[in-house]
Amino acid sequence: MHKYLVKRILMMLPTLLGAGIFIFFLLRMIPGDICLVRLGGQGGFVDEAAIQTCQAQLGLDQPLLMQFASWFFNFFTFDFGISMWTQRPIIDEVGLRFELSLQIALMATFVSILIAIPMGIASAVKQNTWIDYFVRTFAIAGIAMPSFWLGILIILAILLTTQWWTGVPWLPPIAYVPIWEDPVANLSQLIWPALATGYRYSAVATRMTRSAMLEVLGEDYIRTARAKGVFEKLIVNRHALKNAMLPVITVIGIEFAFLMGGLVVTEQVFNLNGLGKLFVDSVTNYDYTMTQSLVLLVAVIFVITNIAIDVAYAWLDPRIRYS
Repeated sequence: MHKYLVKRILMMLPTLLGAGIFIFFLLRMIPGDICLVRLGGQGGFVDEAAIQTCQAQLGLDQPLLMQFASWFFNFFTFDFGISMWTQRPIIDEVGLRFELSLQIALMATFVSILIAIPMGIASAVKQNTWIDYFVRTFAIAGIAMPSFWLGILIILAILLTTQWWTGVPWLPPIAYVPIWEDPVANLSQLIWPALATGYRYSAVATRMTRSAMLEVLGEDYIRTARAKGVFEKLIVNRHALKNAMLPVITVIGIEFAFLMGGLVVTEQVFNLNGLGKLFVDSVTNYDYTMTQSLVLLVAVIFVITNIAIDVAYAWLDPRIRYS
């Protein structure tokens, strides 16, 4: 296992190098200049000397290969550079938002697991019954319903319910408070986007759980266990579920990695200042350093998540051994 982990970590480097090269040079192909945006605002006149001075301050006058090498190697020493727009260290800007995005991703993943696995198992065990039809309808509705639209419905329901119950409409807090400082304020703000997002991704995981369970329940060793008189609950929980979890773990892991940087619209709906909003702001303001650092950070999260999924495979299925 240790050799395998070392091998996978070494394989991360070419993957991240490719992602870094792609995003770095792709951003340089986008029309526009950060210095023109900073100095010219909404179309004002900017002196050419001022533009050249700005480019020199931001390091944009250096050769592209030198800019890339400096940024890429500094990234892995946790020196993400200085934001071209805010002039603050990028690691500080990311740190303010990473905690919020990580908590939403963890809570949404927990909600997804809490919904998907029990419902997927029930749908497979009770195939072609009203339970199965209900779960399949529930899952299809979740796939078809965008999480931001569900978020809007949740906000509307909160407003109407609190208006009817107390006479005063209530909305979740806007300012983020860490959970260890004020758990009530923290959860009252983040539970709603977690529910909206978790339901959307639980639908995919539910269908995957159902399909995997149906496949496993049709195996010969399951029929043998039933023929020997083993309790159905024991067959499902001990023999079938663990073997059916491999594709489900893959889906849940990929969803978690996507949630770390892909909740742009949901963050806008709930007025959250997370990594998704930071992505949009950095692209809008031509903040090359911020954008490429965020993309590479998300790539690192995806790679680490994939390694964790592979390790979970060996724990779930004893037949899998890494060397």
